[in-house]
Amino acid sequence: MSRMRRNWTPEEKAAIVLELLREESTLAEIAKKYDVSQQLISRWKAEFLSNMSAVFDKKNENIEKIQREHEDEKEHLIKKIGELTLDVDWLKKKQVQISQMKKKGR
Repeated sequence: MSRMRRNWTPEEKAAIVLELLREESTLAEIAKKYDVSQQLISRWKAEFLSNMSAVFDKKNENIEKIQREHEDEKEHLIKKIGELTLDVDWLKKKQVQISQMKKKGR
């Protein structure tokens, strides 16, 4: 019987790797505690160590700035879509009213 593949959030992975880096428990103990293979935890640790300099990288600030700008633009576009939807609905309503007036005038 095969096991379902478990998806770990980045927060969970970080917590497990930090626990390993504290060296309060062995890799085997941590793997057993979280029911994760030792190889997978070792891979997470290697990935963490290779990417930890990114925390202090100024490029991350640029990424966050771009994300904020993207969110602002998204909010603006959602607002604009709402306005245009109201305009279209109003025009459809007026079109129906005008066509009814023309029918009565005949």
